[in-house]
Amino acid sequence: MIGGQKAGVDAQEYALMDAAEDGMWWYRALHARILAELPEHGRLLDAGCGTGGFLRRLREARPGLELSGIEYRPEAARRAAEKSGAAVIAGSINALPHPPRSFDVVVSLDVLCHAAVEEAMALGELRRVLRPGGLLVLNLPALPWLTSAHDRRVHTARRYTRAGIAALLARTGFVDIRARYWNSLLLPLMVLQRKLLARRADAPSDVMRFPPWLDSLLFAATRLESWLERRGIVFPAGGSVLATARRP
Repeated sequence: MIGGQKAGVDAQEYALMDAAEDGMWWYRALHARILAELPEHGRLLDAGCGTGGFLRRLREARPGLELSGIEYRPEAARRAAEKSGAAVIAGSINALPHPPRSFDVVVSLDVLCHAAVEEAMALGELRRVLRPGGLLVLNLPALPWLTSAHDRRVHTARRYTRAGIAALLARTGFVDIRARYWNSLLLPLMVLQRKLLARRADAPSDVMRFPPWLDSLLFAATRLESWLERRGIVFPAGGSVLATARRP
């Protein structure tokens, strides 16, 4: 899920993503979170759509949305179009080929953090292609101290805090900014996995198939977390940070 001018995600990581994103607990939890933020109708761009898993989920869950995607590697863009049926092109999030004010919603999931992405330039482009009042939805890896072999494997250059991404969006000219941590209940397990069990420099990424019982258990933890949030619980930290904002 990337969109930069330099080297993108390794082909091996694209293959892992393609195989896992329809079933792995992490993707199911992420997609449910993002869907909850989206309208029923309008034009949507998935900026850095990877191999198209979220676009396919959108096609099923939001049939009233007109879907587009962009992904850096042409082979991944082709796979995303094939998987989702959306209009997907190869290109860079640093220089989007779309006209100004083209979209009602722009979604970008774990892309701004990538080493190939010029942060300020990319945010400016996301703002440019949104119509006035349009919605931006970002998901990003959280907590700089959580950097691990997984991040190096997928070329993550930046992890974010809630306050940091809110300030960055404000500087870019967005309004109605809301940022919150999630994947909080599982944060202790993430620390154990990334800082102790898989701390070797050559450790693989965390994208993989889990035993069904474990996958179900991890997904259930994310559902419990969402239930607690709906009852007013605000988590002070988490493995990811989700931010929404609007173009004025």
